[in-house]
Amino acid sequence: MHLVAIGGSDAGISTALRARELDPSVDVTVVVADSYPNFSICGIPYYFSREVNPWQSLAHRTHADLEATGMQLRLDTLATGIDVAGQQLTVRDANGQESTIAYDELMVGTGASPSTAGIAGVGPGGLGPDDGVHVLHSMGDTFTLERYLDGHQPETAIIVGAGYVGLEMAEALTIRGLRVTQLQRGPEVLSTLDPELGSLVHDELARHGVDVVTNARVEAITRTDGRLTVTGSENGQGYARNADVVLLVVGVRPNTSLLTGAGATTGPGGAVVVDEQMRTGLPHVFAAGDGVVTHHRLLGITYLPLGTTAHKQGRVAGENAIGGNTRFAGSLGTQVVKVFDLVAARTGLRDHEAIAAGFTPLSGTAIADDHKAYYPGSKPLSIRITGDADTGLLLGAQLVGARGAEIAKRVDTYATALHHSMTVDAMSDLDLSYTPPLGSPWDAVQVATQAWTRELRATTLART
Repeated sequence: MHLVAIGGSDAGISTALRARELDPSVDVTVVVADSYPNFSICGIPYYFSREVNPWQSLAHRTHADLEATGMQLRLDTLATGIDVAGQQLTVRDANGQESTIAYDELMVGTGASPSTAGIAGVGPGGLGPDDGVHVLHSMGDTFTLERYLDGHQPETAIIVGAGYVGLEMAEALTIRGLRVTQLQRGPEVLSTLDPELGSLVHDELARHGVDVVTNARVEAITRTDGRLTVTGSENGQGYARNADVVLLVVGVRPNTSLLTGAGATTGPGGAVVVDEQMRTGLPHVFAAGDGVVTHHRLLGITYLPLGTTAHKQGRVAGENAIGGNTRFAGSLGTQVVKVFDLVAARTGLRDHEAIAAGFTPLSGTAIADDHKAYYPGSKPLSIRITGDADTGLLLGAQLVGARGAEIAKRVDTYATALHHSMTVDAMSDLDLSYTPPLGSPWDAVQVATQAWTRELRATTLART
């Protein structure tokens, strides 16, 4: 049996590893469009901040490590077409030579590409990396930006977008000595959080010298005399801001042309539709990663591209491609980010998402110490709980607090509870660890859920 996996990132490599783990007799070929299989794209900002160095450290596994598992790597090879009936994949190598690869089963993990959000003056025929306008989504993008920083020694940067990568790069470029302006289209940075918590991240950026501009719509980028000018509107008023380098981190769009050209259908976010077994509906063709829809445990089918999800989807695809019968258990959108000395995290639903899913949400924010106040160094955590007012079901949690306050551990506690459909009240039954330097008899996650229960009781009484 010959399994071909397209994509050298999370989904493709996970597919190959799982198939070889379960059946070492399976021939596995991984087709990789560039020269960097199994690199941690999530780690790129820390390479720019010099916390991770050299760049080779970003490899989860070396080329030799991967081939030692028994898989064959076809690097610098672009998949250009799928003959579903003939079970043939057409590829083009770095020299432009086309050939075909026969497969018994195929997994497509072509991922997503960075969006430029329709900003005028950017893209084909417009400004690009040579002009100082960059995206950051691959190792190639990383090297291009690094060469520009080294060669031009810019003093100022504008980052368009304040999501996870945008925030991490604001920190990295600040550490590199650049004066950073961050433009965010929404009312607050990190739009995956409610604005009241996003404002805490905003304050942390400002405390470290980042000029944060919210409600900013970027319309165009121009270049004159070596300087870049970003124009648009801020709170409805026109503006123009100058910088030496501009970084666009405004989301991604799924790469679907290979699969749609073969007859696959698309769904939310324009991503390819797959079932919970990662089947595309095309015979012998699976797909996983940022190019496909996400099965969410609370929302149903949506599009939520995350590295952790791609790893799990690829693992499912790899097992099923060799005859298994496993299913992707679903995402909860659990995410965490470090911004200077602050950490922000979320899992599950916010109010507007819960309403769209048919729940009756009630949300409340509590402040709790990360460990006993009498032990030196305690820090306050802001925790926002969302639950269903009708059933008491836990729906989501958002957390912001100091680095070192175990934010990631605590959001994972909520994610585990969500996975098992726990109620908010039931969180108090959990037997969580305690020692004064690290927590409290009632952990901060339970202090927050207990505050939510009190709020629900008060709201119910007020209505009666």
